[in-house]
Amino acid sequence: MIDYQLQAKHWLMLVLLGLTMLLASINPMEFSAYVLHQVGTILMLIVLLLLFKKVGLSFSSFVFYLIFLLIHILGAHYLYSYVPYNDWLLQYFGFDLNQWLGWERNMYDRFVHFAYGVLLYPLFFRLHRLCYPKAKDLVIFLLVVQWVMSSSLIYEWLEWLLAVTLSPEAAENYNGQQGDVWDAHKDMLLATLRDGSVNLNNSYK
Repeated sequence: MIDYQLQAKHWLMLVLLGLTMLLASINPMEFSAYVLHQVGTILMLIVLLLLFKKVGLSFSSFVFYLIFLLIHILGAHYLYSYVPYNDWLLQYFGFDLNQWLGWERNMYDRFVHFAYGVLLYPLFFRLHRLCYPKAKDLVIFLLVVQWVMSSSLIYEWLEWLLAVTLSPEAAENYNGQQGDVWDAHKDMLLATLRDGSVNLNNSYK
């Protein structure tokens, strides 16, 4: 069902997001980088509310979008590169994910780009379907994949433009490349591959 008005369930999710932002604002690892990331959070939230009012969204699309923002907020608190997901897994489950998969770097940033292709898929699909109501599912699939690729590229460009205005240390704290010169390319690939697989799964059920 498509909603056009915020209801109690939507306000509850927005309150949870707001509380998470407040908690994440307590002693972040690097405050200036945290603020830069949270500017993006606010902008994405404004876009969500504008789209909700303009075209309407299902509650699941709304929730998935906010889950993506929650994942981003957690990353912002820990500068992405230092989210202790592996320590949490070891502490609570005794499982070393990094060792099991042979990872030598913190992969939380890659997880966020992966989540972008998964969690924002319902929103992107609805927007493209509204723009092209007579298009076949395969065409919508290709358009959504292209959108994920292009939006990921634009985001990486914006990160680069911001980084060149900062000191090398501040740029690294914000971008979280962890010395990987192919970081941007891998981030874009993960977002695209996961979005493509979600699209294919829904198109050919």
